[in-house]
Amino acid sequence: MANRTQFPACFARTGNTSLRERTPPRTSQVLLNFASRPANMSETIEDKIKNYRTAPFDARFPNTNQTRNCFQNYLDFHRCNKALSAKDQDIAPCEWYQKVYKSLCPINWVERWDEQIENGSFAGKI
Repeated sequence: MANRTQFPACFARTGNTSLRERTPPRTSQVLLNFASRPANMSETIEDKIKNYRTAPFDARFPNTNQTRNCFQNYLDFHRCNKALSAKDQDIAPCEWYQKVYKSLCPINWVERWDEQIENGSFAGKI
């Protein structure tokens, strides 16, 4: 008897089912199931920040090289921080960008960029 690979139940062939009945749901169909969100979104953001482990996939940077992702999140953190500080608002939402760039960027790059910001010679637009 040939060695058969075990597939998930959604791929199992039972009777005369069509291919459509055997394929898993599309991502868009799965996302519709998560459409119900809590009334207070800040709880969700705080939970995400608290449970953060590493940078999630960002469709703007699909390649293996994450240098641009690192730099963009560094800029986004400082822009967010500057904008919310100017309005005297809480800068807690900016923590997300900080955690992402700290997990992606080498420490010496961040230290160099921080020094450049202090000196006024940073190339990025904040």
